[in-house]
Amino acid sequence: MAEVSLNALSKSYGEEIALDDVTMTVPDGSFVVLLGPTGAGKTTTLRMVSGLDKPDRGSVMIGGLDVASLTPAQRDVAMVFQQYSLYPHLTVRQNLAFPLKSPILRTPQNVVDQKVGEVAEVLQISHKLDNKATALSGGEMQRVSIGRALVRQPSVYLMDEPLSSLDAKLRSDLRVELKGIQANSGATLLYVTHDQIEAMTMATHVGVLDNGKLVQFGTPREIYENPVSVYAASRLGQPRINVLPADVFGGAPQNAVSIGLRPEHIVQGAGEDSMVKRVERLGDQTRLHLAFKNHDLITVTDAHTALNEGDIVKIRPNNPYYFDAAGARVA
Repeated sequence: MAEVSLNALSKSYGEEIALDDVTMTVPDGSFVVLLGPTGAGKTTTLRMVSGLDKPDRGSVMIGGLDVASLTPAQRDVAMVFQQYSLYPHLTVRQNLAFPLKSPILRTPQNVVDQKVGEVAEVLQISHKLDNKATALSGGEMQRVSIGRALVRQPSVYLMDEPLSSLDAKLRSDLRVELKGIQANSGATLLYVTHDQIEAMTMATHVGVLDNGKLVQFGTPREIYENPVSVYAASRLGQPRINVLPADVFGGAPQNAVSIGLRPEHIVQGAGEDSMVKRVERLGDQTRLHLAFKNHDLITVTDAHTALNEGDIVKIRPNNPYYFDAAGARVA
């Protein structure tokens, strides 16, 4: 496996800036998730690393080698696209085996059979191996697409929202499987998603992108607990962080325009009155939707709470975040 380094990477498509001076290192053996909404630059970053697109400025290094002059095939990367990229006239078995039969790899047939069988078992498609790709459901097609990358042992795996088309249970199962495969193999994996649960549960590192800029890079816990901006804070956490005017509780630092309150930042039973607008009972916890001084906020409480709509709850902040007018964190 290999370390991937992006150095001052920039890319524009006409007037649209897709990447703006992105510098980031994907450590060897890490599971790095690029997180952000549509248009943030996530997929463009993958395409720069894979060689499908070339940067306007900056460089990509894989394993210490500048790959600017290398084709996608020569870069030894395996990419899983958001949309399935299968050969419709081939069976599942043939689709999975195809990358191993390239002139570069020349994998012996017994090894091909072994790897195809192992990956099919992990992805729960062993019973579909002799089906044509056109006979599969959308979720099954995506599993085969993921499997075509997993049968190889490239320098880097690149995955562009590979779980987005799967049902909730399979998505949860594959999160565990992908993380297990990466951890056990020591693979370097660069993974794109807008799903914060995938980022929190799978990543060793998260890169938060906003309009082509890398705004924060660190472990999921670091970004959750120490966000550099209101934008970064809003990328991770369920329920989403509450952002209210800084003076709503008083005691805000100078230059603070807004206060950020995660559920654990809201202490119940003390402070000022808020009214329960809605109660969501989720089994392991209960979410409270509160009205506080003409503002809405969400917090969590005990699963067996007796609180109901219309009840009054006293609340106060505990170690909240403060942000300035530009959204940057205020100490």
